[in-house]
Amino acid sequence: MQGVIQFLDDLKKNNNREWFQKNHGRYEESRNKILFITELLINEIRSFDADIPPLDPKECQFRIYRDIRFSPDKTPYKTHFGSYIARGGRKSRRAGYYLHIDPDEGFMGGGIYLPEKDMLKALRTAIYDQPEVFRQIMEQEKFKTLYPLIEGEKLKANPPGFPAYFEQIELLRYKSYAFSTPISREQLADSRFLDIAVDAFKTLSPANKFLNDALDNYL
Repeated sequence: MQGVIQFLDDLKKNNNREWFQKNHGRYEESRNKILFITELLINEIRSFDADIPPLDPKECQFRIYRDIRFSPDKTPYKTHFGSYIARGGRKSRRAGYYLHIDPDEGFMGGGIYLPEKDMLKALRTAIYDQPEVFRQIMEQEKFKTLYPLIEGEKLKANPPGFPAYFEQIELLRYKSYAFSTPISREQLADSRFLDIAVDAFKTLSPANKFLNDALDNYL
């Protein structure tokens, strides 16, 4: 992984097309390394999450090229690699496993980020019907250590359609049901990085199962 780390470090300092073209070989080498890791992760995750089918890692990896059409930031390239492992690949609406390779701001995570209105209602309804099941997942010791928070914004008021007296009403105010845990530069460089990632994703898998079951049963 050291070559990937060095490439991303250099890209952050030289985020322009001329430098990228001169270093395109390094980019391809780094990209292929992440594709290989993604493929290994797919195979490992499938051993504990039946929702994940056989996937081409290319279907899971995001492009490094930024869409700058409507952005004030005109730098042409992302300075990280990202892969989303879920049924349907990177475009999936289902809960899955996200790997964000960045020497400075890397993380692993998953769940569902900013679901569409109908999906969000399904997720909230499942939590309303099974609050203790959802709570038990989040309060499992290892889960809570790696994923202490539900990520993202919350509604200021209670969501419509749910009674205000519901004891776990705070859980229904989230706009996302996503989780993340940071990856340090040292972990990226560790020869055991794949084991670290698999362990983090296995810990996350009960939450993903709850969310995907919610989509299957309430949507």
